[in-house]
Amino acid sequence: MAILSHDMTLDILRCLSVKDLLRFKCVSKFWCSWIDDPYFIKLHLSYSLKTNTNRSLIVRHCKYQFLSVNYDSPKITRRLKQPLGEQKKSIQILGSCNGLLAVEDENGRMLLWNPSTRKYQVLPSTEIEFSSPPIRYSRSTYCGFGYDPVSDDYKLVRIVQLLGANDEYFHSEAKVYSLRSNFWRRIKGFCFYFISYRQLGFLANNVLHWMVFKTPESSSRNLVGFDLRSEEFSLVELPDFCIDENIYLNVKAMGGHLCLTATYWELGDIVADVWIMKEYGVKESWVKLMSSTYPDLIPGSPSEVPLAFSKNGDKVLFHLKFNRDKRDSLVWYDLGSKRIEKVGIRGVPIVYDVDLYVESLVPLNQKPPRVLERRIACVGNISFSIANLNGNEMAETLASAGMSRPCLFKAWW
Repeated sequence: MAILSHDMTLDILRCLSVKDLLRFKCVSKFWCSWIDDPYFIKLHLSYSLKTNTNRSLIVRHCKYQFLSVNYDSPKITRRLKQPLGEQKKSIQILGSCNGLLAVEDENGRMLLWNPSTRKYQVLPSTEIEFSSPPIRYSRSTYCGFGYDPVSDDYKLVRIVQLLGANDEYFHSEAKVYSLRSNFWRRIKGFCFYFISYRQLGFLANNVLHWMVFKTPESSSRNLVGFDLRSEEFSLVELPDFCIDENIYLNVKAMGGHLCLTATYWELGDIVADVWIMKEYGVKESWVKLMSSTYPDLIPGSPSEVPLAFSKNGDKVLFHLKFNRDKRDSLVWYDLGSKRIEKVGIRGVPIVYDVDLYVESLVPLNQKPPRVLERRIACVGNISFSIANLNGNEMAETLASAGMSRPCLFKAWW
């Protein structure tokens, strides 16, 4: 049998599932170090995101039970163990990005968790203190999780707000956690009031988004974004129809785009519209993706939640909350024919929460190996050492050497 070239081997490996790659690490130290290499991990993730492959649904029910559902074959499910092994402790997903989940347990501990590799990291505890709060007040916490490609860092934002009983006191404090530094930092500039009691930020264009009011007394809704690179807040313009106070709005992210669902009454029916921002930050790029009418839905409730596009982009996967059968369900909505196709999932409960994530090899902070590590780049008969470079620096160095698809491996001494 002819020996495959390095380039061809890379092309094959990057197309495989995380499950297969983890099994192949047992082949040899060479394969193990190759698959663990930051360059290959980025290559595999980039291919998965570009081709919409290696996607899964994570279903949570009873507040602590998790199922992983294959996105392309929904009948294939597997039960996930909680990262801390406490199977009957309530746990909430705060965000999903590149295969990592930010979660919080009932004791307030926050973790980053990769369900594909079964690795997790407990975040350092952090508390936000307020000076001279009133005797009677309400306290609410809001979070968002995402990735900054410039600093190659995963960040978790946590915002805590205190509101006095008669609106005589209002204060917000925000902190951001960096996986690279494993540290919480206080950030300034958040001066908005959240609309709902507990709201999660959704990531689009490397920006986390929440629906807010400018003041507690305001009735005009706004969409605020937190740029993970600059760590600054700014407003994102909504479509003109959102000025109507009788419209229920919910912000999501789908296919890398900012997505907005609007529910309202029209001629005795409840209408649900889905809008998507084609060009980020451009108000005129908001386009209505679809519109549907459900006369028997409960007014003011987020009854249909868009999750993702199909691979070719002609269908949208929806999570229908508490539908006519008084149970949750997943359906495909065909944008062309406007037909609905139910998605059958084996062993799914009656009521559940669902999130979309891409399976990846993205690691969490780990102690450096005790042995000396040397990275070798090989192209043809030419090889040279690349030491102490991160993934981005390595790619730039190899590109400058004229290597479009280098073969990376580690030699252990």
